[in-house]
Amino acid sequence: MSKPVLRDSSVPYSPLPSNPNQQNVIVLPVYYHRPNQNYRYLRGCLTCTGILLLLSVAVFLLYPSDPTLQLVRIQLNHVSVKTSPKLTLDVSFSLTIRVRNRDFFSLDYDKLDVSVGYRGRELGVVSSDGGTVRARGTSYVNATLDLNAFEVVHDVIYLIADLAKGVIPFDTTTKIDGSLGVLFFEIPLKAEVSCEVYVNTSNQTVVRQDCYAEDLLN
Repeated sequence: MSKPVLRDSSVPYSPLPSNPNQQNVIVLPVYYHRPNQNYRYLRGCLTCTGILLLLSVAVFLLYPSDPTLQLVRIQLNHVSVKTSPKLTLDVSFSLTIRVRNRDFFSLDYDKLDVSVGYRGRELGVVSSDGGTVRARGTSYVNATLDLNAFEVVHDVIYLIADLAKGVIPFDTTTKIDGSLGVLFFEIPLKAEVSCEVYVNTSNQTVVRQDCYAEDLLN
């Protein structure tokens, strides 16, 4: 019969085992850190925002826009009024129009029309040949309008008053119709600009011109 082992109650721990090589090993599971939910949500929002931003830039760059027209030069060659046998008007203009293509694809146009009128009534129209404006490029078109012996009937009073003042107001309208080649598609485009031109009948010069672009629907 084994002899009981007495334990000293003043010792707060148990004595070491008789075999020092015997040890207890505790195996802990591997802990994987899970990403914060807020971080994942923020990363997803930033990714979506970046994609939408790239799409917006692509649409802005590739979406076709109408060309812009500008009457950069107008020269009066001659103007004269004849009273016999009828009241007629002779006038000649030389014009230079700038066509600017704002798109990233070339612009082809069939013709460019320039009309001249007096107090809302068209006097004549001149058309130029077609051409091509390179992507993000600018082209200049020259046109000359000669109008001889145009009979003035409805605007006699206004014309006499303008002759007395020495300044005749003319209206010019420039139109262009073209197409933009985007990949395998042809997108129709058009533009129009109108100007009010005031001509001095004494020295045959243009004293003032006011131009504004027209908003057209394709």
